[in-house]
Amino acid sequence: MADLGVKFPSFLPPEASHLKEQAARIMASRIKRLPVTTELSASPILTSCVTPGVIRSNASPLLLLHGFDSSCLEWRRAFPLLEDAGLEPWAVDILGWGFSSSERKISSYGAKAKTRHLYDFWRSHIRRPATVVGPSLGGAVAIELAATYPEMVSKLVLIDAQGYAEGLGNLTTSPRSLLYAGAAVLKSVPLRAYANLLIFKGLNYSSLMDLIRVGRLHCLMPGWADALVDFMISGGYNVVSQIPQVDKETLLIWGERDTIVPTFNAEKFLVDLPNSRLEIISDCGHIPHVEKPTAVADSLSRFLKVTSGHADGPDLASAGTSSLSVSL
Repeated sequence: MADLGVKFPSFLPPEASHLKEQAARIMASRIKRLPVTTELSASPILTSCVTPGVIRSNASPLLLLHGFDSSCLEWRRAFPLLEDAGLEPWAVDILGWGFSSSERKISSYGAKAKTRHLYDFWRSHIRRPATVVGPSLGGAVAIELAATYPEMVSKLVLIDAQGYAEGLGNLTTSPRSLLYAGAAVLKSVPLRAYANLLIFKGLNYSSLMDLIRVGRLHCLMPGWADALVDFMISGGYNVVSQIPQVDKETLLIWGERDTIVPTFNAEKFLVDLPNSRLEIISDCGHIPHVEKPTAVADSLSRFLKVTSGHADGPDLASAGTSSLSVSL
């Protein structure tokens, strides 16, 4: 296939060259590794991320997280829109996922370690209170960051966020052999195809296959399965008791037709986070920043009181991307 004018960093799996979506190729070409000094490792962890093109000292940075077993490529469509809107986005891979170096011995890939690593990344490279954006499982990570390290969080954005699931249940006591088998299934093309068909509607074959390529690229990194199994054994995220501790101004963004984390979860957040408001994105599923990137970028711009002047982004669906503000 044509090169499409981008060059990928050498630490990415060679399969990165198979990506067809231009937004994914450009985002992948921008991934870098920054050293993070942390108590989790004797040596700095080379942490994969996409950094902003411009550091804006007069604005709050945006720390963009991602969902379960994913990577910063989740933000491939919204990231350039956020930059065009005059914001300062940092898309960071959560420890154990994405494209960070696996060459150093890390003490844990559990929930507490993932949160601590993000705090150490912020302390090393951002060093200013940030608006933390957490989609799906990244929402639970964002809640724990806000409750545990409030000095790093200026505002909170939860996108179709998990927060009321109490850990990973029986997975913590399952045999490692069974968990490794589950990881192999999670990495498989059929499972990834099923998940995308569940999340997105109206996909053609070409779009589906490229979503699969993007979504499983990080699974081809060395050490991915080991880190995933370690996370599952650790028990995962259980932040239910921490939600009432969050006093940051919070924006809730939810896809109207999310069947993974339905909108009644957003209504619970509205009750438990008094300093919050909700925007529903119409005709949208579980990953609005992929499916409706323009709507998400506009919502973030409004929340941060920045006037957006960017053009429309590459929405998956042709239906409108308008959002409906909801409050109790």
